[in-house]
Amino acid sequence: MTVLWRESRRFPAPAKLNLMLRIVGRREDGYHLLQTVFQFIDYCDWLTFTPREDGAVRLLEPLPGVPEEADLTIRAAKSLKAFAGIQAGVTIHIEKNLPMGGGLGGGSSDAATTLLALNHLWGVGLAGAELKTLGLALGADVPVFIEGVAAWAEGVGEHLTPLELDEVWYVVIVPPCHVATGRIFNDPDLTRNNLPITIRDFFEGQKDNHCLPVVAMAYPEVAAALSALSRVGEARLTGTGACVFAAFDTEGLALEAAQRLGTAWRTLVVRGMNRSPLLAYLT
Repeated sequence: MTVLWRESRRFPAPAKLNLMLRIVGRREDGYHLLQTVFQFIDYCDWLTFTPREDGAVRLLEPLPGVPEEADLTIRAAKSLKAFAGIQAGVTIHIEKNLPMGGGLGGGSSDAATTLLALNHLWGVGLAGAELKTLGLALGADVPVFIEGVAAWAEGVGEHLTPLELDEVWYVVIVPPCHVATGRIFNDPDLTRNNLPITIRDFFEGQKDNHCLPVVAMAYPEVAAALSALSRVGEARLTGTGACVFAAFDTEGLALEAAQRLGTAWRTLVVRGMNRSPLLAYLT
C-alpha cells in the first residue's frame, strides 16, 4: 500500500450559526423539511490526520461518552474508504472546542473536514457532489460544511443556495447543557407545518427559529441564556441549541456586550464568515 502523505496534517472544522430555522413539513421517513440560513464563524475544532501503515481508521483519543465506532469522524473516514475502495489508514486527533449539543454543528463539521481532508490527502479525487452525498448520510448539516460557503438551505438541509451575508460580529452564550436534537424534533409540541418563506423574506427580517419555544421549555438553561442575552442585543437560537447568539456591527460593540453579561455565562465573541476557513487548507 502506498501512503500518499507522510507527516501529520491539521485542518479546521469551523462552527456555524443558523440565522433562521423554519420547519415546513415532515417526510414519511420522519425527516423534517427545513428552511435555514447557515453562516460560519471563526471558532473551530481542529483535526489532525496522521497516516497509518496498517490500514486501520482510529481515534487518538475518543471523545468522552462517544464510542469510537460511533464518532462521526471515524464513520466519515470509513465511508470514504469504502466508497473509494482504498486500503489507506489514518489516526485522527480531535481538538474539541465546539460544545457538544450546542447547535454550532461540531459533529457535522468534524465529519465534513474528515471527508474533505482525507479526499485531499489520500488523493481520492471525489467531486463536491459525491462528498456531499456521503456527508448527507452522516448528518443533514454535513453538506453545507462540505460546500464551504454561507447558504440558504432547504429540504433536510441538502439543497443549498450560496448567500452573501454581512460578516458581522456575534456574541454567543454557551449554556451549561447539551440539547438532544432528536428530543426536540420528536417533541409533540413542535409545529411542523409552518409556511415556507423566500430568501427575500429572510433579508427583509423574517428570522424565526421554530425550535425555540420547545427548546426553551425543555431546557431552562437555554431560556435563561436567551433572557440574559436579550438585555444586550437581539437574542436568537442557533439550530436546536443550546447556544444562543446576538449580532453586532463591530467587534468593539460585541466585546462591550459580552462584558455587560459578566462572568455568569460562558461567552464567545466571534466573527461571521461567508467562506469556510477550511477551504484555504485544501490546496
